[in-house]
Amino acid sequence: MNSLQKLSHLDTLAFSWCLQLPKARLIAKISRQISRLGDGFLYLAVGVLLALFEPVDGSAFLTVGLLAFAFELPLYLILKRTIKRDRPFVVLQAHQAFIQPADRFSFPSGHASAAFVFVTVLAFFYPALLVLGYLFAVLVGAARIMLGVHFPADILAGALLGSGCAVLALRLCGYA
Repeated sequence: MNSLQKLSHLDTLAFSWCLQLPKARLIAKISRQISRLGDGFLYLAVGVLLALFEPVDGSAFLTVGLLAFAFELPLYLILKRTIKRDRPFVVLQAHQAFIQPADRFSFPSGHASAAFVFVTVLAFFYPALLVLGYLFAVLVGAARIMLGVHFPADILAGALLGSGCAVLALRLCGYA
């Protein structure tokens, strides 16, 4: 077994372990609501509200955030369409998804990527929200696993992609 196969095996074991937790169905119901928070509307609403009502950093937050998402979205789509990793419920017949995902492939997680773009930019401009923000992003990622639509590595890849795009946008705008 080569290194990639070993990682895939560990990823599958971690996914299966998560879905076998006690009260996994209850957790999936809660996860559905958390996942909806990561659909994207919240990020835009917060950005616009901050730009309108927070005079110190609100406009900069929105500008950097929009630039970060302008990098993240095409990269996410290119990776997803190039790698074409099937979702867990397709690969593992014993597991079912608790929601119908928007597309067929799972790597990287778009929800995790977007959550980490948002939170990385948020934490830069509003450091007091760092812990709460990253907790939110981790919960969005974990929710996608508990809903049966992503492996843990999909979430990790999304987190790295989103954080990287946010840092790039911050640097290009002269902040980092």
